[in-house]
Amino acid sequence: MTLTTEQQLLIEARVTNAGPNIVVAYLFWFFLWFLSAHRFYLGRPGSAVLQILSYFILIGFVWILVDIFLIPGMVRARQQALRAEYAAIMRA
Repeated sequence: MTLTTEQQLLIEARVTNAGPNIVVAYLFWFFLWFLSAHRFYLGRPGSAVLQILSYFILIGFVWILVDIFLIPGMVRARQQALRAEYAAIMRA
């Protein structure tokens, strides 16, 4: 069953309103890097805890720098997951 244009627009509006914002993710990354707040914000608590624990063996500091390039993909993945969730709700 395909969604109507109206339903697709509603889904996009909900993703825009409820989904993560890339600017907020980067602000969390910049100011709260030591708490891995950007990963918690983007719905990745497992890797956030792992990142915090890895600070004790210095790998986490490299990982936090790599995250600057990974954040856009994480935002897109979270938005796509929200789209799929809302589409499933619409189909039900």
